[in-house]
Amino acid sequence: MSGGVDSSVAAALMLRQGYECIGVTLKLFSGGSRCCSLEDVNDARAAAERLGMPHYVFNFTGLFKTEVIDRFVKTYQEGATPNPCIDCNRSVKFNALLLRTRQIDFDYLVTGHYAQIEKDEASGRYLLKKSADQKKDQSYVLYCLTQEQLARTCFPLGPFTKSRVREIAAGLELGNARKQESQDICFVPDRDYAAFIERYTGRNAAEGDILDLDGNIRGRHRGLIRYTIGQRRGVGAVCSRPLYVKAKSVTGNTLTVGPEESLYSKTLFVVDLNLIACASLEKPLRVKVKTRYLQHEQWAVAEQTGPDTLRVDFDEAQRAITPGQAAVLYDGDIVVGGGTITAPV
Repeated sequence: MSGGVDSSVAAALMLRQGYECIGVTLKLFSGGSRCCSLEDVNDARAAAERLGMPHYVFNFTGLFKTEVIDRFVKTYQEGATPNPCIDCNRSVKFNALLLRTRQIDFDYLVTGHYAQIEKDEASGRYLLKKSADQKKDQSYVLYCLTQEQLARTCFPLGPFTKSRVREIAAGLELGNARKQESQDICFVPDRDYAAFIERYTGRNAAEGDILDLDGNIRGRHRGLIRYTIGQRRGVGAVCSRPLYVKAKSVTGNTLTVGPEESLYSKTLFVVDLNLIACASLEKPLRVKVKTRYLQHEQWAVAEQTGPDTLRVDFDEAQRAITPGQAAVLYDGDIVVGGGTITAPV
């Protein structure tokens, strides 16, 4: 229970079904951010009390540091752009917390995510499906869940819209029924990722050359961690036409820029592949693919190239495919699987 309306209503829906429930809030980060604030803990506790269930706080700060924050920093330093929400789901919420759930003899982990889990009786596999509320659907950040995790997880909000969830909360007189939510990374609420990394590591990012596609110097960058693929604003390259970040070289500490048309690629490669709907892709599969959370899915053909690697060829070239982000495959409302983007072509 994060203190927000979604997890509170998820708890209420499980109680309605006759389950014995306890509420758990995770202490993940200390450092003055919005994450895990005393206000959030109090809101979660108040919701649990209103629903008549016990409430506990679990301290996972050490795990969150090593598996989420350190990985976030390392990925930026390696020239890629991470998605810490996926890392948190993979390592913390649906791994460590699910293990704790079993240790204290509870059957299921329940969260307020907008997604649905369904068992396919024909294959015996658990399927991850989109939420009924397409605008709130969070299946993209849940593609990393395994069969064992899906079997012990419940997403009761899957069939509901956000507006309906708020109506349920208001009907239950929950104090957080109208509480607003944040879209920021929880431990970087001001969105200044570079400043956070510099504070966290105690080192300022080194400046370097900005190069055009022909290798000509077009300016100086302020540290590679301040830029991501496709960025235009604040790049500082001198040219008569707009230039966008095309690539980053950590070894040379250079930023390569080019015109917008240079950002488009038709092929990407994926590592750390996790398949949900099937054990493996026996042949190339026609799917729709998202390469970032808010992107509309695009038609492509996915081909498994190794035990945990994948090649994706899009029908139409995609803008600013970004290493470090996730590529998630869909067959209609079903998540086929996904992995981490390594390099566009």
